[in-house]
Amino acid sequence: MLEHVIVFLKGFSMGLANVVPGVSGGTIALLTGIFERFINALKSFDIQALKLLSAFKFKEFAQHTDLLFLVVLLLGEGISIITAASLLEYLFQINNGIYVWAFFFGLIIASVYYIGKTIKKFNFVIILFMLVGTALAYGTSIITPASENDNPFYLVFCGAIAICDMLLPGISGSYTLILLGNYKLIVIDAVSHMEWRILVPVAIGAGIGFLAFARFLSWLMKNYGQETTALLTGFVFGSLGFLWPWKHPIIQVDANGLENIDKHGKPIVEGYDKYLPDFSSDTFIAIALIILGIVLLCTIEEISARKLQKENSKK
Repeated sequence: MLEHVIVFLKGFSMGLANVVPGVSGGTIALLTGIFERFINALKSFDIQALKLLSAFKFKEFAQHTDLLFLVVLLLGEGISIITAASLLEYLFQINNGIYVWAFFFGLIIASVYYIGKTIKKFNFVIILFMLVGTALAYGTSIITPASENDNPFYLVFCGAIAICDMLLPGISGSYTLILLGNYKLIVIDAVSHMEWRILVPVAIGAGIGFLAFARFLSWLMKNYGQETTALLTGFVFGSLGFLWPWKHPIIQVDANGLENIDKHGKPIVEGYDKYLPDFSSDTFIAIALIILGIVLLCTIEEISARKLQKENSKK
């Protein structure tokens, strides 16, 4: 039961990360040590799984797909996404969300070190992959977002692309939705108000992307483990470009220069304009939250390392 509770909490953390633009649930999975198991579980939904299910061999099907682990993890993630959407909607209204960005900025700074530390040997190829990952992740933070589109086929496409990015550490599925123009429509409006007309096509696309991309990622981890880890480390580091706490929202305007308003009466954000902080109380609070994020992650990693060392000593 304790193991299931821990898996649920890890899934909850992944869901929380996936709701925040610039943060990836894949990063949390990587840091909590379940990334490869998660990808392999998704990959296991194959022809063999279909044969077991059609033969009503439910126990074998559950073992083949690591079903219990997957259900508990995704349950935690789903509950987190539903509950966190409303909370984040409130938190982002406080001082343009600087405090939220600052806390996650600290978490990701620390995560770059711990993920990179798993690389056994650095050479030219590994460093090249890290630089490519950094460039790709940072590049996404400066792309001009598209406009909002609620066409069902486009929503399926958004779900498929976003879920692939949510699986990748350092590549934010939420920020991808911003680039596609549908972050507010899907994550804030549809999730908060349970608009199934929007959520169902997105879920269909997410399911398709989940199963297809997981197989490819599993193959990469198995055959090019160190290179893949280097690329993922670069992705995480590059995501700091979007997570920079001090930025003003760029509000979408129409041809007359008037702000575009969504159906809930709120301005539509299409990007952010970064700036250097001044010496104010808000800045010091944000810096304190960055430090808190770093310390929190370092503490979690230290506890995990001690637990692993203790388990290895018993063997």
